[in-house]
Amino acid sequence: MDINIITLFPGMFEGVFQESIIARAVAKDLARIRIVHLRDFGLGPHRVVDDMPFGGGGGMILKPEPIAAALQTVEPRGRVILTTPRGMPFTQDHALRLSREPVITVLCGHYEGVDERVSQLFVDEELSIGDYVLTGGELPAMVMTDAIVRLIPGVLGRDSLHTGDSHYHGLLEHPQYTRPRVYMGLSVPEVLLSGNHEDIRRWREMTAKEKTRAVRPDLLEEPRPTTGNDHEEGGG
Repeated sequence: MDINIITLFPGMFEGVFQESIIARAVAKDLARIRIVHLRDFGLGPHRVVDDMPFGGGGGMILKPEPIAAALQTVEPRGRVILTTPRGMPFTQDHALRLSREPVITVLCGHYEGVDERVSQLFVDEELSIGDYVLTGGELPAMVMTDAIVRLIPGVLGRDSLHTGDSHYHGLLEHPQYTRPRVYMGLSVPEVLLSGNHEDIRRWREMTAKEKTRAVRPDLLEEPRPTTGNDHEEGGG
């Protein structure tokens, strides 16, 4: 899978993408990640990428010309995703769907926003990672990349490994335990030591539902359309 990320701050990705699962996926050639510096496509001698908004208001808007030029260098660019506060909330379903794409391109929003014509002309979907404010779209791009890459077949070593994750079946994950059997007076539930796989499956299903009901009861309700507002204006 090829993942292109267009950003004004390429240095932010160096440490994150050189560690853990993402680094292993790249080393195994299961994922190729290309960071494109938007400033390289800025206009004029000062490499300008933003300007004041028409109609007034604070902040600066990312211009369409540098973004269009950057996108032209990543052909094929596949599905183009804009990180934006008005995007749909990024979910496990999005991650699973996008992990099946051969190529995706993530455009990191920044400043007060991105010229609307970018979305109209180039963007396939707008996504948000939560209802809170960030200074830019780089962190959301990292989060999305991590969630997507780990779902690429072969990355985790065992393709079924992620099927017990929180949100994979619409529930939060059940409690997990390891050695020691007793720690500070708290014991591992006996059912997990029984060797009875059916009893363990039922216990895990029951405790997953209990955890979801206590922490995220909304996940047990009927799905309904929502929108996110997770970043500084245009931050993504």
